[in-house]
Amino acid sequence: MDRKKIVLLFVFMASIFMVAEMSGVPYFVEETRQRGESQNTFEWFKDVKEDSLLTYIKTEAKKRRIEPVDAKVDSVWKAIPGYNGLEVDIQATYQKALEQKTQGSIPFVYREIKPRVNLEDLGDHPIYRGNSEKKMASIMINVAWGNEFIIPILDTLDEEQVKATFFFDGSWLKKNIELAKEIQKRGHELENHAYSHPNMSQLSESRAYQEIDKTKKLLEEQLGVHNKWFAPPSGDYNDNTVRIAGQIGLKTVLWTVDTIDWKNPPPEQIVNKIRNKVTAGSLILMHPTSSSSAALKQMIVTIKAKGLQLGTVSETLSSSRTDVERDVNMKVK
Repeated sequence: MDRKKIVLLFVFMASIFMVAEMSGVPYFVEETRQRGESQNTFEWFKDVKEDSLLTYIKTEAKKRRIEPVDAKVDSVWKAIPGYNGLEVDIQATYQKALEQKTQGSIPFVYREIKPRVNLEDLGDHPIYRGNSEKKMASIMINVAWGNEFIIPILDTLDEEQVKATFFFDGSWLKKNIELAKEIQKRGHELENHAYSHPNMSQLSESRAYQEIDKTKKLLEEQLGVHNKWFAPPSGDYNDNTVRIAGQIGLKTVLWTVDTIDWKNPPPEQIVNKIRNKVTAGSLILMHPTSSSSAALKQMIVTIKAKGLQLGTVSETLSSSRTDVERDVNMKVK
């Protein structure tokens, strides 16, 4: 091939390369093959195509990156968990794009990025809510009485496909193992509400330790549950309570929104409170009462209408993201 033809061929291929770059879809290998270029030219052009594809993915990755949010101690809400960021896995995306048999949008693969500061790094502080960036809320059900409403509540949660977190008073649990097993069988999270429903701030250190530890051991021995959250009865606690729970391996959790269902308000009053006060990260306190049982279905509908997912306390307080498709190949950095 003479010099003039080589120059013309190079200009032709360079022009196609520029068009592909401008279009943002650098899939043009097949077109080159169809133009009857030699095999050697095709292989060279394939390499150029792959390089341009990788460059495009790297450029898009910068635009699509979402920075993680660090956990922090807030003056009002105390410990607030962090929230994972999101980034494109460039090599995995590049490989998937090369393996695509047909032209189309690039199949971006994402992975989560952990915050530099996580909830575990903050030390012993109470927790009243999840991160407001995470569009999830949680229903907390403290159980020390109200057996007659537990099965109706479980049935509603099943119907709405929602998992809640039940905090058991240890003395109740000891007498109601079978009912607790039914709650566990339905897939809900089981946690610690002390043993005899005391005012924790008024206890000696040894008694406070015993109240929490006794229920923790009961959960493990009777239900095989490795408990990690402690909800102080009546929301009563002091710094010693939080520290002692931490020594036992538990984080102290309270609530963002209280239904005050123990006063037996009309169900619509509870629903209105949920409508007005629940936001992303809210922990919603209720008990197995007639009011909450009657209000629960509409509570759930109202929360979902706000664009929030409902999860357990562990899910809501984790830093994991909720807005990534389940079938995306994700890895935590």
